[in-house]
Amino acid sequence: MKLISLLLALVVAALAPQSASAQSKQALEGQFRGWLEQTVWPAASRQGVSRTTFDQALGGIGLDWSLPGLDPSGTGPQVNWQSEFSAPGRYMAEANVAPLVGIGRGLMGQWKSTLDAVERRYGVPREIVVAIWGRESAFGRASIPKNAVQTIATRAFVGERRDLFLPELVAALKILQGDHIPLSQMKSSVAGALGQPQFLPSKYLEYAVDFDGNGTRDIWNSVPDTLASIANYLRQHGWQPGQHWGYEALVPDTVNCAVEGPEQPYSLSEWQKAGVTRVDGSPLPGSARDARHLMMPAGRLGPAFIVSKNFYVLKEYNESDLYALFVGHVADRLGADARISGKWATTAGFRRGDVRAMQERLVAKGYDVGGADGLVGFKTRTAIGMWQRQAGMAPTCFPDADLIGSIR
Repeated sequence: MKLISLLLALVVAALAPQSASAQSKQALEGQFRGWLEQTVWPAASRQGVSRTTFDQALGGIGLDWSLPGLDPSGTGPQVNWQSEFSAPGRYMAEANVAPLVGIGRGLMGQWKSTLDAVERRYGVPREIVVAIWGRESAFGRASIPKNAVQTIATRAFVGERRDLFLPELVAALKILQGDHIPLSQMKSSVAGALGQPQFLPSKYLEYAVDFDGNGTRDIWNSVPDTLASIANYLRQHGWQPGQHWGYEALVPDTVNCAVEGPEQPYSLSEWQKAGVTRVDGSPLPGSARDARHLMMPAGRLGPAFIVSKNFYVLKEYNESDLYALFVGHVADRLGADARISGKWATTAGFRRGDVRAMQERLVAKGYDVGGADGLVGFKTRTAIGMWQRQAGMAPTCFPDADLIGSIR
């Protein structure tokens, strides 16, 4: 009997949190219905969405609790500061690059006439367009399974970035209002990004293109619409036709790695005078007055690149140095099998929280790190380099376990 009582107690203890959780979810579902009516409907109505469209899209849906990154408490993004710091070389690993190159080359042949037309209209190289297509959705082969409206509504109500997703929910309703795509076909990723180019709804409304001429901007099923929409996005964000995104470079130690980033342009002639060349020793292409930027995603612990404005246009698609570098490198490899020559050092033995603590100490010393977020963007890299030089050290512009301990 004692054993039975103990087992019953354990069962009750196990079930109690689940019951409370279910009650909490049920209460949130009721609040969700009220929020749709009191907040979303007025916002959508002001944007020209009809009551019919609103009811068809949202009338029968509940919250999608299967989505990652939900925040019912409203406390904001929960960062795992204990996670191991991820070195840039992992992102750029050949195992991630090679499959996209192999498949992409075949698709470039298959869609040659379409890519010819896209290049003529938008001035964006086919290799860049195909590289983004591959990175975003594996050339349309990745699963895009979610009801976009439900996904975005869930993120707007109980997600970590609610201010971002409420306007995107209204934009999704405007897509339906304009008969751009049926509700049954409007699928998204778990992050709410639409179709093969992975546009948020507001980006779809602004940049998606009907390139196959059938009257629908179908970035879910139409390859021509997908390719042209990617190219249009880049061109509208300032892509300069005829300008390469950048080149791997040899940067002498006499050039301080802290001169990296979009805020520190130098003319091509200045880089050449400093002894910077392409990685094979040949001169950097371009005219003497062309503005170029140093980009060292791992500081002196990895390869260096001299990039044009088009590199930062790629960052408009995804705000990440490594994303832009990955796309540019895949694009280069689609044309010629030239791998990155520089080696990525392995940095280990510290966590993202250690990086954040280092950033906070740098901020306290007056350095601009671009936000103490545990991520090593260009502002953090340049701040590290400036601190190292002031401390009499050879700048590496990238953290390792010893350096993190030294910055006090």
